[in-house]
Amino acid sequence: MTVDQIPVTGRSRPAARAGRAAPDRRPRISMTARRHRAFYLFTAPWIIGFLLLTIVPMAYALWLSFTTYDGISPHWRYVGLGNYTELFSDPTTWNSLGRTGLFAITSVPLSIIAGLGLAVLVNRPVKARGLFRTLLYLPAVVPPVGVGLTFKALFDQNSGAANGVITLFGFDALGWLADPYARYVLLMSVLWAAGNVMIISLAGLQDVPRELHEAARIDGASAWRTFRSITVPLLSPVLLFQTVTGVIASVQTIMPLLLSPDGTTAGVTALPQSNYLYMMHVFSQYFALGRYGYASALLWVLFVLILIVTGLIFKFTSGVVFYNVDPEAKK
Repeated sequence: MTVDQIPVTGRSRPAARAGRAAPDRRPRISMTARRHRAFYLFTAPWIIGFLLLTIVPMAYALWLSFTTYDGISPHWRYVGLGNYTELFSDPTTWNSLGRTGLFAITSVPLSIIAGLGLAVLVNRPVKARGLFRTLLYLPAVVPPVGVGLTFKALFDQNSGAANGVITLFGFDALGWLADPYARYVLLMSVLWAAGNVMIISLAGLQDVPRELHEAARIDGASAWRTFRSITVPLLSPVLLFQTVTGVIASVQTIMPLLLSPDGTTAGVTALPQSNYLYMMHVFSQYFALGRYGYASALLWVLFVLILIVTGLIFKFTSGVVFYNVDPEAKK
């Protein structure tokens, strides 16, 4: 019997005949499963970062809000809703919240109006408009710390350029960083970054169909009527976005601390009364007084208030926001 005539028995060999490949017994993955796996692999860094940098700190802050933890001492105790009870009975909290609401009501519309006005100007067919767009947007990329230091230098009572200009005309130097002028410096620092609003508004303006403007011009509509009846309604989703994000940013601003004459952590307690906003109250409780539990309760109340205000904005603007595509339409 030759070697080729030896019978092959048993199941240990993958193939009984020479030249036939072993069958592939690996489970086949469907295209849907591959897409799901690719989706989770690509989003895994963001999901992990969101869990570790957002959800975990929020849960930790929620736990702190029920304690008297001061950040250093191991001797803390659980107080339940004690911090929240104190919060709602604290007049300083309510006063700072009222100033924050007033600041949001004034700063957000001014920022939107200034940004939209700049967008209309740089949207016109003029020479070197790309250069103008860049120059108007550059202040928006300056970090808040740089803006705060710049405005402190400009409005310093002794060596600031603002007082240098007004004294040339015979006026007395003003304490710009103290009451009652500190609130105006704060508003100017916010308007300094109107380039962000300008860029978003410019993108919305360029999305408005030119045919509508041409039809309005043929019908004899003035430029203001065209802007009010065509441009603004078509920009309403952009304006809504800017309103929501502007309100959220305004109630969380730390610019008053950067404009403080002291400039240190302890300086938050010496802020001008008009600039002692809600976040300054939170900052003072955290770092000046070391009341981590009470400050965490303040932040959670602010989080709930932001959700409520955002919901109210969407509710009361649902009838005046025009969408080219219905946002609630189902496929």
